[in-house]
Amino acid sequence: MEIKVMKNILGENDKIAAENRKMFREKKIVVVNLMGSPGSGKTSLLEKTLSKIAEKINVAVIEGDLFTARDAERIERHKIPVVQINTSGGCHLDAAMVRRAAESINLDETDLLIVENVGNLVCPAEFDVGENFKAVVLSITEGDDKPMKYPLIFKESAITLLNKIDLLPFTNFDVAAAREDLTTLHPNIEIIETSCTKNIGLDAWADWLLKKVEVI
Repeated sequence: MEIKVMKNILGENDKIAAENRKMFREKKIVVVNLMGSPGSGKTSLLEKTLSKIAEKINVAVIEGDLFTARDAERIERHKIPVVQINTSGGCHLDAAMVRRAAESINLDETDLLIVENVGNLVCPAEFDVGENFKAVVLSITEGDDKPMKYPLIFKESAITLLNKIDLLPFTNFDVAAAREDLTTLHPNIEIIETSCTKNIGLDAWADWLLKKVEVI
């Protein structure tokens, strides 16, 4: 019975996600579902990204979090359209939440929509929100074993950002091992090493996003 309920939940979500994807495609909007653990640096990375691309394309952000609007307030300082979704304990965003949030955004003036999902390496990967691409942030401080412990999120993502790479000397994170595991799970995955404090890899990440917008 529990399996049947889960199938029904995912089936309804997939239906709405398909509707979202059709709407975004018609509006010629690229949607990136940005995922990662709490504290992996998703919001800091997003802020740095916006400073590099906001003058070149029209960007909007949907922020997902359990409580508070603190992340959305950080994004709003960059004069970017942003909508906060509070899940009140829910571990992920779903397609219906994103559709409702998108209603508050001028989609006709949006080229790129970044959905910063709730901090979690499990649930967000299971729920399609209508995105074109999934991206996952893996902090060096989390350990290089995470790809094999939480394989789905890395299998589903088009790109992994190995963030806080400047802290590598202070950890036992094995970059080569992490890269090997990532490419084993997803042979075509893009991997970029990033640091917000040292401005490492941010141009490459910004270029990756800009190229995706150009393709649509």
